[in-house]
Amino acid sequence: MAANTFSYWEQTAFIDHADIIIIGSGLVGLSVALHLKRKQPVLKVLVLERGFLPTGASTKNAGFACFGTVSEQLAAIKRSSEEEVLRMVDYKWRGLQRLRENLGDANIDYQQRGGYELFMDDEIEKAENCIAQIDSLNKLLTPAIGEPVIYSVADDKIPNFGFKKISRMIYNPFEGQIDTGKMMRTLLNKVYNAGVLVLNNCEIQRIEHTSDHIRLTTSQGNFKTGKVILATNAFASQLFPDLKVIPGRGQVLVTKPIPNLKLKGTYHFDEGYYYFRNINNRVLFGGGRNLDLKAEETWDFGQTDLVKNKLIAYLNEVILPGQNAEIDYWWSGIMGFGEDISPIVKQVEPHIFCAVRCNGMGVAMGSLVGEEVAELAL
Repeated sequence: MAANTFSYWEQTAFIDHADIIIIGSGLVGLSVALHLKRKQPVLKVLVLERGFLPTGASTKNAGFACFGTVSEQLAAIKRSSEEEVLRMVDYKWRGLQRLRENLGDANIDYQQRGGYELFMDDEIEKAENCIAQIDSLNKLLTPAIGEPVIYSVADDKIPNFGFKKISRMIYNPFEGQIDTGKMMRTLLNKVYNAGVLVLNNCEIQRIEHTSDHIRLTTSQGNFKTGKVILATNAFASQLFPDLKVIPGRGQVLVTKPIPNLKLKGTYHFDEGYYYFRNINNRVLFGGGRNLDLKAEETWDFGQTDLVKNKLIAYLNEVILPGQNAEIDYWWSGIMGFGEDISPIVKQVEPHIFCAVRCNGMGVAMGSLVGEEVAELAL
């Protein structure tokens, strides 16, 4: 659609100059909008989203309110440092509290049932190594969480869940779960009520500086603004190739309802590459990206037989052994990763800012990442 096909009403009510345009209507983008309007209510804030719904992971994630398992923290320490891991756990923990404050526990169906890390029968050495470092990890992370016992051994709970092929288990009482759909609907309602306009099916094709504004060429016509905030996470490098964000596809299934489901909480194994939880008497199970990391470094949604078959095998042999659970839903989401464990929040060009690369922890980090880039833009 060309810019001059808009009616006078469309042009003046929807298209005319916005003070700030946010690209991406996921958790980060809408958190940016909410914070901008709270700080400066007179700002004209417009959000452009290329999908019918948020395209990346915000409406497609597993709804884990978590900040990392023992094996994930230890792997992160190897990649960075203890100081950086403490900083990021503090950031994710504060981000989760901000999400709850902004939206309300009832509105996002927040349930703090705890998180579990599972170790297979053939992972005894790995499990022992993780368990041996629980005390030191608890001491490291106590300043962030505010409690001395964050991780603890919970082998005695394994039979209660009915798992097979699981040898050890670590429990974290501070992790929870949310309803992702309710989270996004609540957030959308809040930004609408704050006077923010969100336009969908509007793909950004080009961003250009002019003498007095920034022009966005989109699939629906041209927009102009004073500032732009990029909140497209995994898709950021499509507009700014120098941003070091690697897409990572997460494939997910949800079973049909299961009578007398024993699972309550969130569960991870294989350094967080696999994750499952209960939702409305069903099991949500996703992961397997590590089976072929290169193949899953994609912006394309969909499933692969390799990952699907592995998820189904784990579901029927480990999580719900012998039950042959029927699968009701399959989908995938695209996350943004990088070598650095922290997100990218910075100015990329004059009057253009970005808040991307949540490393699969968007639920935990998204609210604070959005606020941080909003402050930077202001």
